[in-house]
Amino acid sequence: MKAKLENLLAQAEIQLTDLQKNQLIQLVQLLHKWNKAYNLTSVRDPQEMLVKHILDSLVVSPYLQGDRFIDVGTGPGLPGLPLAIINPSKQFVLLDSLGKRISFIRNAVRELGLTNVTPVLSRVEEYQPEDKFDGVLSRAFASLKDMTEWCNHLPKENGHFYALKGIYQEDEINELNKKYTIQEVIELHIPELIGERHLIILR
Repeated sequence: MKAKLENLLAQAEIQLTDLQKNQLIQLVQLLHKWNKAYNLTSVRDPQEMLVKHILDSLVVSPYLQGDRFIDVGTGPGLPGLPLAIINPSKQFVLLDSLGKRISFIRNAVRELGLTNVTPVLSRVEEYQPEDKFDGVLSRAFASLKDMTEWCNHLPKENGHFYALKGIYQEDEINELNKKYTIQEVIELHIPELIGERHLIILR
């Protein structure tokens, strides 16, 4: 698995420490183990998880501006956990409304020795943080309209929404409230992944 990860990272031009690589592999092993009992992801093969979960999350990292992020509807911690592993100086709140997912994240945080992740069990509309965030992340969570409306109370004044999407859909953009502006649409390239991936950054 390490050889496969190193090959993927090289193709994506991502440089990590040995510790970070080992943590990412350990995360995949934990996902694989827990998946059997808790059905956290439809991806069953650990080699496939490296592409569809780990690399798919990591490629967003260069675009993150700021130090405090919340990953809403994080599921089993995606993209939050991989991003936290490779950005130890940034803080990540991982929010989900399903107990088994947050249990998995708590366990992963403990086993991987992560000090920059706070798991939160809550519905996003009910979560009231003491401090607002530089960035609100979501991966396959909701339409842009729903994401911005449900998470409107989370970013700082100059914060951003980062929506990780598959195909870029014009009609989703057209449904947005006029108070949100699309700052950038970035086509992401994930080695060995079939299908399109885009990052939409909104203000």
